[in-house]
Amino acid sequence: MTTPFPFTAVVGQDDLRLALLLNAVSPSVGGVLVRGEKGTAKSTAVRALTSLLPDVAVVPGCRFSCDPASPDPGCPDGPHEGGGGGASRPARMVELPVGASEDRLVGALDIERALAEGVKAFEPGLLAAAHRGILYVDEVNLLHDHLVDLLLDAAAMGASYVEREGVSVRHAARFLLVGTMNPEEGELRPQLLDRFGLTVEVSASREPDQRVEVVRRRLAYDDDPAGFAARWADEEAAVRQRIVGARELLPSVRLGDGALRQIAATCAAFEVDGMRADIVMARTATALAAWAGRTDVLAEDVRQAALLALPHRRRRNPFDAPGLDEDKLDETLEEFSGDDDPDPDGDGGGPGGGGGRPQPDEGPAGDGADAARPAEGEGEPAPGGAGEQSPVRAAEPFRAKVLSVPGIGEGVAGRRSRARNEHGRTTGARRPQGTLTKLHLAATVQAAAPHQRARGRSGRGLVVRRDDLRQATREGREGNLVLFVVDASGSMAARQRMSAVKGAVLSLLLDAYQRRDKVGLVTFRGSAADVALPPTSSVDAAAARLESLPTGGRTPLAAGLLKAHDVLRVERLRDPARRALVVVVTDGRATGGPEPVAMASRAARLFAADGVASVVVDCESGPVRLGLAGRLAGELGGTAVTLDELRADSIAGLVKDVQRRAA
Repeated sequence: MTTPFPFTAVVGQDDLRLALLLNAVSPSVGGVLVRGEKGTAKSTAVRALTSLLPDVAVVPGCRFSCDPASPDPGCPDGPHEGGGGGASRPARMVELPVGASEDRLVGALDIERALAEGVKAFEPGLLAAAHRGILYVDEVNLLHDHLVDLLLDAAAMGASYVEREGVSVRHAARFLLVGTMNPEEGELRPQLLDRFGLTVEVSASREPDQRVEVVRRRLAYDDDPAGFAARWADEEAAVRQRIVGARELLPSVRLGDGALRQIAATCAAFEVDGMRADIVMARTATALAAWAGRTDVLAEDVRQAALLALPHRRRRNPFDAPGLDEDKLDETLEEFSGDDDPDPDGDGGGPGGGGGRPQPDEGPAGDGADAARPAEGEGEPAPGGAGEQSPVRAAEPFRAKVLSVPGIGEGVAGRRSRARNEHGRTTGARRPQGTLTKLHLAATVQAAAPHQRARGRSGRGLVVRRDDLRQATREGREGNLVLFVVDASGSMAARQRMSAVKGAVLSLLLDAYQRRDKVGLVTFRGSAADVALPPTSSVDAAAARLESLPTGGRTPLAAGLLKAHDVLRVERLRDPARRALVVVVTDGRATGGPEPVAMASRAARLFAADGVASVVVDCESGPVRLGLAGRLAGELGGTAVTLDELRADSIAGLVKDVQRRAA
């Protein structure tokens, strides 16, 4: 077994180290989400934490780590005698792979033995192993939805339930949830994001000396892991002892009314949803005081708690960057400073202590946002390019009409198109291929019934053999690859028109985020097409590229379609089960390149020949319309919708739907 990298040897990352240590002091804080670019030792720091955690007392022989002082009365390995002697073991950190199966996470019940013998043969999963320890998910933003749902249930109830055709097993599952992620790969579902108590952003240092020290320590560890760990053993022991002392002090820490008012006022000022933020801030501030060896929560503890607990709770949509306005935070804390809050600086602890408080006429807190707005001349031709216009702001997004891929796929679970997968409504039965996961009870009984006399059945029970078992086939929804092909040529460059187009694409990106799709962005203008964003799960990255998209020049429609076709070809090799939906946003004109109209037609027919689902968003406007986008949709083998019809609540869209059904 490889020697773990010492926690105290991790260079920099002060916020990450502090967040992990606070959870070690007070697990009720609720875990840590670590966001950052690749190669910043996120996983190294998390894995190193386990060596600092105190040992855990457990009931001997219990697979579910019951506490001997207060065993779980419903433990599958119980009942246990309360208050009896116990054993101790090191705290565990259990890793959940993003590709794990449902049975691996919650445990597996042997259905065959349950039916034939009436025996609950249960093999615990990762949630049982993580009880009273750490559950670590690397690349947590890539975790499949069905696993996220199970994690949310266990985190909310402190228990895991395994249900199989009327047979159920329940066990305690209280764990510290720690996740790491690279935001470039996409964001978390809001429900799971809110379950993390704290969040920290990490990035590689730009200081040469610190980077040198990182490399030096890593190479020393690789050369001699045991010797390197021994050199840091004393510091590790000191930190471990400090954690133990802080845990013992924690019940004595006083959270005064003044600090509590600051916490509530801060959460209200930043408009966070729900009350979980207030509770997490209170627990974090208390843990900070205990970590510092104090029995009173200070304003500085509240401030640090806000910086750790609030940034990820302020996002209103997936395109909002997490963060906190520290000036606004300081103003709020100063305004609500109280008498019973000890203030070491002595300048804000009582009445009259807010002499430096900004007055209402100094301007609202939101002035910074107004200052960042583009000037009135935004969208005018840029001086650097002939006919090129600078980017314009997208119009307000709306709820988009659902676009889906026809037929039934077998891709990864999502929320867009129909698919055969493990998470949906039961549509039939088949013989299991490998481990049985979803039993079709009626089909199993039907298969076993004709053989009961031959098998010597004499009692009331049904004699079931392995060959009788039937797996339920289910139909649910899958996530797709939504590839946007956006016309950024001069014919699209009118300010209001391009603003509406960007608003429509932004609306479709929001829809893709909610339906767990991958997205890609191809743009074309001038004489060529570019892959502005290769297929990714990060829809906010796509939104950022869209926002900065300039316009102008001729319309190389054929180049845009050929580039999109090439992107799909490569993506099919990487992920053949994920079906694609191509969304072409254009007015249908083709003016760039040799024989532009004929080349565009030939390129479009490639999609039809491959059976790729496509939708053309017709951006043509004005009293005279040529219908070129509709013609393009026919050559693609897809459908055309106007910008108005793209709205889910559009009257025109509803009328068209009714007419289509009638036809």
